Amino acid sequence: MKHVRSFDDILGSGKLTAYIKESAVKGRIPHAVMLVGEEGSGKKTFARLFSKTIQCEKRAAEPCMECQSCRQVDAGQHPDIVMIGPDEGKKSRSISVKTIRATIADGAFIKPYKGPFKIYIVDRAESMTAEAQNALLKILEEPPEHLMFILATTELQKVPATILSRCQRHSFKRIDAPAIADYLLQIAQKEGFTLHEDAAQLIARLADGGVRDALSLLDQCSARETIDRDAVYSAMGLAGNRRTLALMDGILGKRTDRVLKDFNALWMDGKDPAVLLTELNGLLRDTLMMKVAPKGGLSLISGAYDSESLQSLAARLTQEELLCMMETMQNALASMRQSTNPRTAAELCLVSLCDNTLGESVSGLRARISRLEEQLRSGRVVTAPAPAAQEAGEERPPFPEEEYPEPGALEPEDEPEQAAEEPAAPAPQEAEPAAPAEENSAETGWAEICARVAPQLSKDIGTRLNDPGSLRGRLEGNQLRIEAAPGFLFMRVNRQEVLSKFSAAASELCGREIRAVASELKQEAGAPQTRSLEELRGFKEVKFI
Repeated sequence: MKHVRSFDDILGSGKLTAYIKESAVKGRIPHAVMLVGEEGSGKKTFARLFSKTIQCEKRAAEPCMECQSCRQVDAGQHPDIVMIGPDEGKKSRSISVKTIRATIADGAFIKPYKGPFKIYIVDRAESMTAEAQNALLKILEEPPEHLMFILATTELQKVPATILSRCQRHSFKRIDAPAIADYLLQIAQKEGFTLHEDAAQLIARLADGGVRDALSLLDQCSARETIDRDAVYSAMGLAGNRRTLALMDGILGKRTDRVLKDFNALWMDGKDPAVLLTELNGLLRDTLMMKVAPKGGLSLISGAYDSESLQSLAARLTQEELLCMMETMQNALASMRQSTNPRTAAELCLVSLCDNTLGESVSGLRARISRLEEQLRSGRVVTAPAPAAQEAGEERPPFPEEEYPEPGALEPEDEPEQAAEEPAAPAPQEAEPAAPAEENSAETGWAEICARVAPQLSKDIGTRLNDPGSLRGRLEGNQLRIEAAPGFLFMRVNRQEVLSKFSAAASELCGREIRAVASELKQEAGAPQTRSLEELRGFKEVKFI
C-alpha cells in the first residue's frame, strides 16, 4: 500500500486538517502538539505528514511531494525529523531517560541542518518513565524557536499535567464503518484489484474503527485478484455469519450434541476457538441491542447480521439470559488466554451455554428466573398435577392446621368427666383383602422401576430411591405419581430429563405408555421428621461409631 500523500487521505481529521493547513500557511507553528486517539486512528501518520508539510521547501498548506525535503521524509532520511519510541530491547517497553537525553537534550539547542524546524515525534508518550518525563519537561518549559515536538498517546491519563499544559491537544476519534469501507474501495481501485462492497464492509467492521487495522486486513487479503466475503472469512479464520447463526440456533435449542459437532467441524476447518467465541459474543451483543432498543437498534448493531435474524433471536431470549450468556463467554475468553488447551475451554463454554442449570452463578439464576417469568406471562408454564389424595373440589391450606383450645375452655378437674362422657370408639372393621394385594403390587412395580432407572440417575437422586420417607412412587392407570420430599430433592426430581427417564422405565415395564408426574411428599400430621443414613452421612458433624 502506498503512503498517505495528503491530509485529505486521513479519515476523521477534517477540523484538525483545516487548522494545521492554516497554521502552515501563516507560519504559526506551535512548539508542542499532543495527538490523542485509539490504536490505528492515524496519529503517527498525521504527525509524519504534518512534519513533512512544515519542512516542505514550498511552504504551502500541503506538501509538494516533489522537493528534496519531501523525498527525504518519505525515505525516512530527513536530518531534522527524529522519531522516538519505546526501547525495543527492554521488557518494560518504555522510553527511558537515557533515550530522551541522547536524542533530544543533546541536540535540541543545535539549529536544524536543512529545514526551518527541528521536529521530534514521540510515539507512545505515555510509556515515558518519570525521569524521562522530567527531562522532556525541562526542554518544554523554555524551548528554542526552531524546536517542535509532536507527541502521540493512547492513554492520556498517564501523561503528567505539567506536560499537557504546554501542548496543543487534538483528539482522533474512531472512524465509522461505512467511511472505512468507502476508503478501502478507493484504495482497491487505485491498486488495481477487485474488492466487493460486502467484503469491504466486513473488513471495516473487523477493524473496529481503526484505519490502520483495516489496511492491514486488506493487505492480508490482497493476494487474490478478487476479494469477496468468503476470501475475508478464509484469510481471517472466521466462521461466517451463517455458521455462527446455526451454532447459536443449536445453543438456544439446547442441542448440545449438535453444537459440539458443529464446533468440531469449525475446528477441523482451522477456525480459532477464541475468534469463534468472539463472533458469538458479537452476535449476542447485536441481539441485546435489538432487545433493549428495538427502535434505535439498527444504528447500534455492527451490521454483520440482518435485522430479521436478530429480531428472531431477541424474541427467543430474555435480557437476563443474554447478559448471562455474554458473561459466560467473557469469562471463557479471559481464561482462554492462560489456557494451554483453548479447544477444551471453548467446548466447556458451549456446554454451559446449552444448559444454564449447570452453573450456580447469580447471573445464571437470574436468567432461569426470567425464563419462568416469561412463561408465566405467556401462560406456557407446565405445573405438576395435584396429589391424588386431594379431591377435585376440595381446598386445603398450604400447611396443616392445628386446633388449639381457647384459654379456660379446659380445666384440669373437668378432664375425667369429659373422658367418661365420650362415646366408646367403634370396633375396628376388618380390612378388605384386595387392598394389601394392590399395595404390594404398587410397591413391587415401583421397586422394579427404580431398579431399571437407577443407573441413569445422578447420585443425589439414586441414593433416595430406597428411602420411602424421601422418595416414593406408585402406578395409577397410565400415570406414575412420584412423591419427593419438599425442597432440594423435589426440585431435582421435578425436571423434564429426570421424569422422562422414569416414564421410559415404567412404559417398558408395563408395556404401555406411562407418564411420570412429580409432587411434593406430604407428611402425616404429628409424624416426626426423620432422615436416612445416607442423608446423614452428608453432614460433617455426624459420625457413625
